[in-house]
Amino acid sequence: MSGILTLDRNGVIAAVALGVLILTLGGSYGVFFLLDMLLFLAMAAVVTNVGTRRKKGIGVYERSRGWRNVLSNGIAPLGIVLLYFANQYLGFAQPQFIVIVYVASVAAISADKFASELGVLDGEPVMLVTLRRVKKGMSGAVTPLGLASGAVASLVIGLSLLAIYGLAALVPVAVVIVAGVVGNLVDSLFGYWEENGIGNKYTSNLACAIAGAAACALLLAL
Repeated sequence: MSGILTLDRNGVIAAVALGVLILTLGGSYGVFFLLDMLLFLAMAAVVTNVGTRRKKGIGVYERSRGWRNVLSNGIAPLGIVLLYFANQYLGFAQPQFIVIVYVASVAAISADKFASELGVLDGEPVMLVTLRRVKKGMSGAVTPLGLASGAVASLVIGLSLLAIYGLAALVPVAVVIVAGVVGNLVDSLFGYWEENGIGNKYTSNLACAIAGAAACALLLAL
């Protein structure tokens, strides 16, 4: 719940509404789905407040976020929960498949959050697309610390699968880690377009979550 403290009033309202929908539509996995999202929020709160002074010094500190942030990060996971809800009646996929894809979408937005908040504390970043050095805080830029911390965030979210599937989830956890990293890289790709006047941080966040889920689904299907 501490992650909600990084949201403004409208952000809190949107987060609560999102949480209610996830819990209600998630059926027997509703609590798990919600706890995974709350884990993301808590982790986001922690990394947001790491290196606050340095972030303020370079003008990249963002203490409070609104409903657009909530929706851009949460709409893809919610969409997957809707698929899970429909699957209970239509039976078009194995429930575990949808659950793992959901976790991957949360892992992707977590990886992006860690990469953004911690990567800016690293050395000089490079633009992912051009590999040219750029100033800190530019969308689409990456650093070794950012990429590594993103992978760690994906791991933490992925490990939540052990709580419901036990050691049988080790392979899915590995898939989630890869999917989270892919989502983070896609966010950086869209960030490059942001810097060139195409899209914004919200479209990048949405693309990140969708890419993480899609990468996971593809890897599981192989």
